[in-house]
Amino acid sequence: MRCATLFCAAVLTAATLGGTTSRPAADNPQLAEFYQQKIGWGPCPASYPTSMQCGKLEVPLDYAHPGQGAFELALSRIPATGPDRLGSLVLNYGGPGQSGAQGTADRFDRWQGLAKSYDMVGFDPRGIAESAPISCDGALPLVGTEYLDAAELLRATEKAARACESHTGPILRHVGTVDVTRDMDVLRAALDEPKLNYLGASYGTRIGAVYAAQFPQHVGRMVLDGVDTLSKPLAEQAMDVVKGQQLGFEGFADWCTQQPSCVYTGMDPEKAVEKVEGLVARLDESPLTSKGGKEFTGQSLAFAIENSLYGTRSWPELADGLGQLERDKDLTILAELAEPEGDNEGAALTVVNCSDYTDRGVGGDVKALQRKLDSLRPEFQKASPIFGRGELSEIELCHGQPPADGFVANIDHPGAPPMLLIGVRNDPATPYRWTEETAARLDSPAIIDYQGQGHTGYPHSACVKQHVDRFLATGQLPDGSTVCPSEEVNAKGE
Repeated sequence: MRCATLFCAAVLTAATLGGTTSRPAADNPQLAEFYQQKIGWGPCPASYPTSMQCGKLEVPLDYAHPGQGAFELALSRIPATGPDRLGSLVLNYGGPGQSGAQGTADRFDRWQGLAKSYDMVGFDPRGIAESAPISCDGALPLVGTEYLDAAELLRATEKAARACESHTGPILRHVGTVDVTRDMDVLRAALDEPKLNYLGASYGTRIGAVYAAQFPQHVGRMVLDGVDTLSKPLAEQAMDVVKGQQLGFEGFADWCTQQPSCVYTGMDPEKAVEKVEGLVARLDESPLTSKGGKEFTGQSLAFAIENSLYGTRSWPELADGLGQLERDKDLTILAELAEPEGDNEGAALTVVNCSDYTDRGVGGDVKALQRKLDSLRPEFQKASPIFGRGELSEIELCHGQPPADGFVANIDHPGAPPMLLIGVRNDPATPYRWTEETAARLDSPAIIDYQGQGHTGYPHSACVKQHVDRFLATGQLPDGSTVCPSEEVNAKGE
């Protein structure tokens, strides 16, 4: 999920990756020790399923200067249970900012089918969770950026940037996706795999694309689910996401109006959407106060809704929250849904994205920023009165930050084997068009077109799961674009 505001995504103080776009060679004497290590698998924390194993992987802080420091990545795995083991399948759940080690434990049941053939391996990418986590000491995410003018925005951004710089060490400068994929190739070698088999979701699809561009000769069976963009300007990204969120919410409204317990039951879905648009407008004008004395605005409501669109299992809770607000002005549910990410996750999303994106906004020109915001606001509000205002702030996501190294934006037909890409027609975070655009960049024509709801397809569609599992088991890709129909959502959001 994204951070609540621009401050959560505009404070990168990292230097450029300078010199890190050349592919690391395993025979580099300073890299050889990393490539030659073996993982000592052992017990996991008590909260993990008992059959899981955990370990560490040492990687260099800076691949351009591998002798100048190293740190450890946290790993977990579900060992293969069947007699016909196919190797390891590395997993990433997105973000940037999601733990792969804990995330694999949390999704233990999901992977039991694939775990008959694969060791299911999760890792915390550098800067995240238990892998040298970066910190902004609570300065991220901040809330309320939607209401600031350009001058206030820039001042607050500078203040937050200083907090990130002062509370994080050198790792802050080395957490971009280029470095993450280099770690992943060291992981491949440590797992004793000639090819990397990989399933990445959301931001994890960007990791997969960058890995394929750096190490095409090491790409095995690779699945990219909920496909990220690689090079769109931030204003275009933000508009695409606004439209995706609006589609996702319209899907929720259609479902909610058919549920007996929904406050909008029996209503035309378009009317229900208009009712929520009115709620957002009224709360922007006259905020309520939630438990603990926090102000709850229209943008708080928009963020609560956005956080509930990633999977249909969240829909009943959102419906209950909207009902409490409409009937009693009770914010108990919605205020919880609107809670932003924690310090590490918000900081990671900021730093990683800005290490990858070349867009640097208007270069600190306050007047130019104000003109840009003013000119785009009507278009964003027209696209979605619910989500437009909040997403507009994302156009300056990387304002004032050093240039990215440009590697991600320049990926073009890297020569890797074909991959399986999955796009969801009503995805609120990674719009379907990004799947087609990234597939063209990777020269990977095999696309699963899931015409349903939620963010990513594998957890939400038996049809998608069937195609993915078959590809990972046999290497057989579907021909061209294959449609998986929308699956009915029941009253429990399942």
